[in-house]
Amino acid sequence: MKQEFGTRNCKNCNQKFTIEPDDFGFYEKINVPAPTWCPECRIQRRLAFRNERSLYKNKCGLCGKNTLSIHSPGGPFVDYCVGCWYSDAWDPMEYGRDYDFSRPFFEQYHELYKAVPQQALYHKFSTDSSFANFLEGAKNTYLSYSALYSENVFYSKNIDACFWIADSFDLVNSRQCFGSISSQNLFNCKFAYFSKECVDSSFVYDCINCTNCFLCTNLRGKKYCFKNRQLSKDEYEKEVAAYATGSLNNLQRILGEFENIVKGSLHKYGRIVNCINSTGDDLRNSKNSENSFSAYDLENVKYAFRSLKLKDSMDVINAGSGMELAYEFINGGGNNSRLVRFCSYGIEALNDVYYVDSCASAGSLFGCVGLRNKEYCILNKQYSKEEYEKMIPSIIAHMNDMPYVDKKGRTYKYGEFFPPELSPFAYNETIAQEYFPLTKEEAIGRGYRWRDPDTKGYKITKTSEDLPDHIEDADDGILKEIIGCAHNQTCNEQCTAAFKIIPDELQFYRKMNLPLPRLCPNCRHYQRLKKRNPLKLWHRKCQCAGVGSENGIYQNSITHQHGEVRCPNEFETPYAPDRSEIVYCETCYNSEVA
Repeated sequence: MKQEFGTRNCKNCNQKFTIEPDDFGFYEKINVPAPTWCPECRIQRRLAFRNERSLYKNKCGLCGKNTLSIHSPGGPFVDYCVGCWYSDAWDPMEYGRDYDFSRPFFEQYHELYKAVPQQALYHKFSTDSSFANFLEGAKNTYLSYSALYSENVFYSKNIDACFWIADSFDLVNSRQCFGSISSQNLFNCKFAYFSKECVDSSFVYDCINCTNCFLCTNLRGKKYCFKNRQLSKDEYEKEVAAYATGSLNNLQRILGEFENIVKGSLHKYGRIVNCINSTGDDLRNSKNSENSFSAYDLENVKYAFRSLKLKDSMDVINAGSGMELAYEFINGGGNNSRLVRFCSYGIEALNDVYYVDSCASAGSLFGCVGLRNKEYCILNKQYSKEEYEKMIPSIIAHMNDMPYVDKKGRTYKYGEFFPPELSPFAYNETIAQEYFPLTKEEAIGRGYRWRDPDTKGYKITKTSEDLPDHIEDADDGILKEIIGCAHNQTCNEQCTAAFKIIPDELQFYRKMNLPLPRLCPNCRHYQRLKKRNPLKLWHRKCQCAGVGSENGIYQNSITHQHGEVRCPNEFETPYAPDRSEIVYCETCYNSEVA
């Protein structure tokens, strides 16, 4: 399959994008054509197939027990609880059907997808976590999502190997933390952003190996620092005592001050650590990987997000460890899966599959849903090895000759991910809304579905304005209240209008000296999302102008190797040119911070 590289127009947004010569070696290796959608449209399309946070009451279609589900009421899906779905009490092969060469493939696949029972929630080896989703090895996790081997986690997302975490995002190997973002190896920290190996610290940005630091940025190996000033232990404790975080009014004032301090601090062009020939953000221990975000241990990977231990793959999201030659993949995987093409959820150990969902320990599948320990199947029907290998080229040719056409008139031949209108979720139910937010009108105009908030009929017993300012004034009676969210569904943040405080949560606030929240968990989550960088890179120049930053806000502490002239270095960065942060190249940044 000979393909020409160069610049093309995206068939979705009509913007130009470039396919590099090396990309075609990958496409040929896995037997797929070059993409027709640009990278940004491709990732948005995949994200629209992952619902993490929109959960609904339902009953298991097999055992009849109450369960929460990622599928909204009134839809076409039969949900099974986690135990039933993984059991031997049903056989997904019973839903198999012949391939019909008179109809588009995606139409047939969607009918199969709706017929096969679906997992109500994605749980694996997890306990006491009914009100959470996308968990593995988790315990006592509440309204948290994408949590791995963690315990006592509340209102958080992307939490790996952590204990006692609340209202946080992207934490690894941390304990007793609140309001923290994209950090590792923290203990007893509040509002720690993009930091690691910090203890007993609050309101810190880009700090490493720091203890007892408050309102500090860009520090390394420091102790008892307040606003980046070195103090004695007694001086530090006296300064911090004036910043009582248990009061909401005080906390809001401190957060505003912290935000201004962060704006005047240095920002490395990208959070890239121990990487060779790689671009992206929050990327660690990787080699020859481009445009990858929140990922580590990658090799020869392009356009990855929230993934680990991948090799020779492209366009993957939330991919598990050990995958190789994966393409247009979202959700799961791992256990040495190989040659996984166009997968909306892969459990584990997949080999040489096309267009699958919820399959595990299986290989040589095309258009299958829910299969385990099977091979040589098409649309959940069993074939011999010879029959399967003969049919696959015919099906690919048929997909090209009779493509699926969506309601927007876009065509989907072989090589395209699933059409967005076939997603089981509305756009605003998925994490696409978190990273590429749209209004209802915009989403519908682009061919996505939209779900208006349910009218819950909550009887709010306490408004956010009526909550006590200080946590010391919140008695146990607050556990019985239904609290009105301050946004009251006037935002575009999946607001639930009302929320409750649970006992473990109240205990946590008291221990960490934090006031009661005024926003529902979803709205709080969106406030944290505003502090992370987008999944996109811009080409920029270093803002070091010689003796300081080009905007005159930051003054360099030493002379850099380029002297008093502007730094000539350029780079790819997630900081857009119109943002106010001071962005330095790695060399200038290390001269000031490391």
